[in-house]
Amino acid sequence: MSGLSAAGFPEERVRERARHGAAAVFPSLDGYGSGLLGADPVAPHADDLLERTRIVPPVFMPERLKKLIELAREPLYTDVELATSVGGFNSRLPLYVSAFGSTRVASHDLGEAAGRQAGGLGVPLVIGENVVPVNGYRAAADTDVSPLLGRIAAYTAAADDEHGGVVVQQSTEDADAEVWNLVYSDPVSEPLLATGRLAFELKVGQGAKPGLGGLTVLSRETAARVAEQYAADDVFGADSDAVLRISSPGTFTQEILRQQIRLMRNNFPRARVWVKLHPGRDVAEAAATAWAAGADSVTVDGAEGGTAWAPSCFLGQVGLPLGEALRRIGPSGHCLLASGRIWEGTRAVKALALGARAVGLGRAALIAVDEDREHGLRRTAEALALELRLLISAVGKYHVGALAPEDVLLPAEAARAGTA
Repeated sequence: MSGLSAAGFPEERVRERARHGAAAVFPSLDGYGSGLLGADPVAPHADDLLERTRIVPPVFMPERLKKLIELAREPLYTDVELATSVGGFNSRLPLYVSAFGSTRVASHDLGEAAGRQAGGLGVPLVIGENVVPVNGYRAAADTDVSPLLGRIAAYTAAADDEHGGVVVQQSTEDADAEVWNLVYSDPVSEPLLATGRLAFELKVGQGAKPGLGGLTVLSRETAARVAEQYAADDVFGADSDAVLRISSPGTFTQEILRQQIRLMRNNFPRARVWVKLHPGRDVAEAAATAWAAGADSVTVDGAEGGTAWAPSCFLGQVGLPLGEALRRIGPSGHCLLASGRIWEGTRAVKALALGARAVGLGRAALIAVDEDREHGLRRTAEALALELRLLISAVGKYHVGALAPEDVLLPAEAARAGTA
């Protein structure tokens, strides 16, 4: 049969489909819920604008001169200030922990550890969708605390009263479970509400599978139990105990988004309002609509983002890469947050220079916490902070908010310069 093969042809993937049918559209179930699936956190996409962008220090540095006069000495990279405002919160670093939600590895194994470390760092923590629909919600007074409440409590215990904050996402399924109403009225949230450090994030989409809603694998018994709430698709075959639970991402127009934000502000006046966008072709219009309606922050996941379990065809093929999403939105004066394969300083600085206020650690945060439940995320943040200070100092600036498009060279600009 070797005569059927050809150079570059994905023979094994074709054979997988011949063997498994519709189930081969998705990653293997072997690591579902217990391993990290999704986009490769290191290998760049061929059309990744951020990877092809360069950081370009100038020769003349007037901002460095101002800092020299202020300090009465030559400024060093250690003089770079990284504290900033993230979605209405004071953050010690231009970072936040991106949303991870309901799978066992995120909710039960690593969620509380990530909450403790994020709280200690003084950076925001986003709790993802589906935690309550999948794991249930119990009052904070109950002995058996749910994964969502456990993460909030762990974060609050480790944080001070002035930095960071907790952000609770809500998708269409979470709305059915009234997640925001439950969290807003729960005593566990009162310390955050009293200090202005609780936000609710309306989830419009995600980088892992732009345009799709939730996809969760359930046992047949569990699927039968929730059949009145959720649709299911038997893609793994009649012999498998696994069933694909599916849901809609929700339907949005400009007016629907505006009304949703107004409802959030009216119903939860003590909470900040965040909006999470997927990297759609009209992402700039969507971000502008959200800010005009009063959103404190807009988050965009690039197509590189995606610790979530998703159809394999989406990874690398659907949605705008993060750099292109940032280019389309451009510097806005509003709080724009960005995530998508952020794990080291150069990519973070490029995103910040292109208009992001802070960058999110998703897969990187999970891996760090998995490596060391007490210090892994803190050490990762320390390394990233050092790189940020080195790079920001190199372009002659001394506050993270001073980064601007002038500090990077986009590929198109480089091509024009070469032909000038």
